[in-house]
Amino acid sequence: MSTNRVHNFCAGPCTLPVTVIEELASELPDFENSGMSLIEMSHRAGAYDKVHNETIELLRRLCKVPEDFSILLLQGGATLQFAMLPMNLLQPGGSAGYVVSGTWGKKALSDASLVGDAYEAWSGADQNFSAMPDPSQIEVRDDTTYLHVTSNETIGGIRLPSFFPTTARQVADMSSDYLTREIPWDQFDVVYGGAQKNLGPAGLTVVFIRNSVVEAIPKTLPAYLRYSDHAAANSLANTPPVFSIWATGKVLRWIEDNGGVEGMQQRAASRSALIYDAIDSSDGFYRSPVNKEHRSHTNLVFRLAAEDLESEFLTEAEKRNLMNLKGHRSVGGIRASIYNALPTESVEALLDFMADFAKNRG
Repeated sequence: MSTNRVHNFCAGPCTLPVTVIEELASELPDFENSGMSLIEMSHRAGAYDKVHNETIELLRRLCKVPEDFSILLLQGGATLQFAMLPMNLLQPGGSAGYVVSGTWGKKALSDASLVGDAYEAWSGADQNFSAMPDPSQIEVRDDTTYLHVTSNETIGGIRLPSFFPTTARQVADMSSDYLTREIPWDQFDVVYGGAQKNLGPAGLTVVFIRNSVVEAIPKTLPAYLRYSDHAAANSLANTPPVFSIWATGKVLRWIEDNGGVEGMQQRAASRSALIYDAIDSSDGFYRSPVNKEHRSHTNLVFRLAAEDLESEFLTEAEKRNLMNLKGHRSVGGIRASIYNALPTESVEALLDFMADFAKNRG
């Protein structure tokens, strides 16, 4: 593998473990002496069937998923789930509450509103989406079928420090903090997220869904949009995203070898704390726009005194091979995404650069 790899803080697709990339590269031309690549052979072949089922088993083991949940390997990203969720779960006479904590919560509510009675249970708009709600602030209607939360807002850089204790069944979009924290399964009916931030390359969406919910899904939906069809076919109702599943399985094994979800949670907390400490101790040169209690452990956003200074920061950072630090176009600023596989050396390189830049420009 080339030694010229940069420090990649991209918000998605994510940095992958170098060992995984090397394995993929070595196995890609001729998978297990089959004379063809895995991505060329039938998804009904025994070789792929093994890869597929091992990936599902790794997800179940690492996330401690109860047996009364199905694990679905789908396509379309978390964005497709914004529509699939209400189409499958929201029955006539019921409603769905949405915690609108940022861009992705807002998009999820917008799509659900096109399907059925979806309402805003809480919004952080008046705080410029800089904080998550206190559980007492969430207004859940009596006819609520499910409460949707976004556990980590990738763009705004905020996270739920803990999930809400509520009588309403919950659904969570965990795209940007999948496998960085444990999931209290008794509180959820569905947990979903794209793989391209903490688990693998783009193209795969992982959905955990309670079996009792699957059994209640109406048969009036088109086949691909029914969770029940995917559950019955073990996510093989159509050709799956073979490469993404294959690569994700390898990343999951890497996560297991590096302490599992508990190890990734500690890793995310400790490494993000180093960067936040650098921001908070900079005498105002750097500032975080996020409530301290709700700062993300995976998407760290911060600002400098002026946009011109931020542009200089980004230009100089790239000269030191610190890439993809520009904040989302909708909010600007700086964003460092430190997902599971980002090397600690990259975090250290960013800290060194931040110190040097503040010293030279402060």
